[in-house]
Amino acid sequence: MDKSQQLAAYAIGQVLAGRNLTQTLEDVWRNHPHLTPQQRAATQDLSYGTLRHYGRLRALLDQLLERTPDDPRVVCLLLAVLYQLEYGKASHYAVVDHAVKAAAQLKKPWAKGLVNAVLRNFLRRREQLLEKIADDEVACYSYPQWWIDKLRQQYPAEWQAMLEAGNQRPPMTLRVNRRQGSTADYLARLAENDIAARLLGESAVMLDQPLAVEKLPGFADGKVSVQDYGAQFAAPLLDVRDGMRVLDACCAPGGKTGHILEASQVEMTALDGDAGRLERTRSNLQRLGLSARLAVGDAASPSGWWDGRPFDRILADVPCSASGIVRRHVDIKLLRREQDLQAFSLQQAAILHGLWPLLAIGGKLLYATCSVFIEENQYQIDAFLRQRMDARQLPLPGLASGQLLPCGEHDGFFYALLEKG
Repeated sequence: MDKSQQLAAYAIGQVLAGRNLTQTLEDVWRNHPHLTPQQRAATQDLSYGTLRHYGRLRALLDQLLERTPDDPRVVCLLLAVLYQLEYGKASHYAVVDHAVKAAAQLKKPWAKGLVNAVLRNFLRRREQLLEKIADDEVACYSYPQWWIDKLRQQYPAEWQAMLEAGNQRPPMTLRVNRRQGSTADYLARLAENDIAARLLGESAVMLDQPLAVEKLPGFADGKVSVQDYGAQFAAPLLDVRDGMRVLDACCAPGGKTGHILEASQVEMTALDGDAGRLERTRSNLQRLGLSARLAVGDAASPSGWWDGRPFDRILADVPCSASGIVRRHVDIKLLRREQDLQAFSLQQAAILHGLWPLLAIGGKLLYATCSVFIEENQYQIDAFLRQRMDARQLPLPGLASGQLLPCGEHDGFFYALLEKG
């Protein structure tokens, strides 16, 4: 039998219980090594899609249930199947039939009948149910109410477009390693392999359709990396030149580290507080044929890893709410709480103040987040500038604002360039 509904329901339940979706799916693949590529793809699509549209699907399910079943596995199965019926292309008959069989595997005598009745009731009453939830903002946008309210207050003209962008499937964008060839050459190579793509900026290539990295020509040889177009702004904004001493703080998994090293011959220190994630940086640099000094340490407390020599450039890609990349990490909308922003803000301030003494006079620090919330971004910089008389914020070449809003070409990011006087 097709296990995708059953496994997706498990993954959804784990996220609703507070677990990270990526780690959960890794556990699923490890515990079910005989899944076909098609089953893995279907499980992943169901998990991501259901969580992406959770607010809408939960509101529909609440209309269909007289009371919530005492087994959360049944609820998660129903959510996954409602996603298939509402957004999928498979025949409704086949979807419901598979769902009833999956319910039978739960060993609850009532589960099959309930699942069958709820799903058929949804198909009969779909338009009526959708009309009933039309005025519910959480159902409409599939975000927590606090998130909707915050964006509406901070971005009065753009908030709806931002919410809608976060619910789209993310684009797959590549960064061409221009040490190994031009973007024009790589675009030609993609065309030779019947892979449709277009150029963004100087070295970003967006694919018309995502595909597995092993199918990308030259990926294993380091000719190209997967990196969102918005993330590719960091390296050029840092204004690195040959011979400089550079620190990439909070570097894992190493995308921006690799980009800087592709662009310039520098003495690079790549720092991260998580030894396991730092290994991903090492692996990525090895694939690219690049090297850096890798260090495990806390960016806010340099005494344990800094050698006392100042850096000419520092990239502070700080931990944040990740509110700008929810279309890639759909579980963030369910796992994040409004009070988390205060904790992130304190951590960001500690890192900024911890790294600033390491910067040489005349040096530049690029502060970066993948957040769209102002308190993690410009408010953080404004507070820092009020406390540091030797810091000034510089304009960003080519950008009207440091706040990149999520759109069809890139995720949401924030950049602020500071110079030490």
